[in-house]
Amino acid sequence: MRPGLKAALGFIEKQTLHPEELTPADAEAVYAAGVSEQALRDAALVSALFNMIVRLADSFGWDVPQWDALLARAPRMFEGGYSIGAVRERAT
Repeated sequence: MRPGLKAALGFIEKQTLHPEELTPADAEAVYAAGVSEQALRDAALVSALFNMIVRLADSFGWDVPQWDALLARAPRMFEGGYSIGAVRERAT
């Protein structure tokens, strides 16, 4: 595994499991491994959003869709990804 990827994954793992322990030194270690500030921000944001979604799903008892339903959604997700603009376009 590339050092930058390994460092970024370590950062978001700590963000997920022990957020109260995360410090600027953790980010500096990721930058030192060759990850840009923007790339780390992007990874941390995606991680935070998924963490929030999972915690809400757990607390509200939301079920994971059946595998066939997920497969049916996959082509639309690949087309537009998770970007807000893509979601907005599908809604209109």
